[in-house]
Amino acid sequence: MLTLLDSGVEVLFCDMPDVTGAMGRFILTGMANVAELEAGLISERTKAGLAIAKQRGVKLGVHGAETLAPKYRAEAKSRAEQLAPVIRELQRDGYSFNGIAAELDKRKVPTPRGGSWHPQLVKRIVQRLPAS
Repeated sequence: MLTLLDSGVEVLFCDMPDVTGAMGRFILTGMANVAELEAGLISERTKAGLAIAKQRGVKLGVHGAETLAPKYRAEAKSRAEQLAPVIRELQRDGYSFNGIAAELDKRKVPTPRGGSWHPQLVKRIVQRLPAS
């Protein structure tokens, strides 16, 4: 905000229509300073809270990630192998990832989470398959 003010560009706000001139600059500078102070205080409180939790022995981060990640990778690989025949067929027919996603939705093939198919999801599944 301060950089914007220093640039000399006129700044207009819908909820504060008259922040022009010296008084407007003073108000905006004060608001920017208060926002910067609050961001710093939040950071300090967060770091202090995490340090205290760590001293108490609280395990920070995703719990069980080390043991769950291999399980999720195995499930994803298994699902990709189940979908391989239909995806390979559509690839042979010249479908793009976008086209495959649309065709899988059309055929009512469920996604791993029950949503709609997207090209990026198809791409990830293809990447899990062995090269053909």
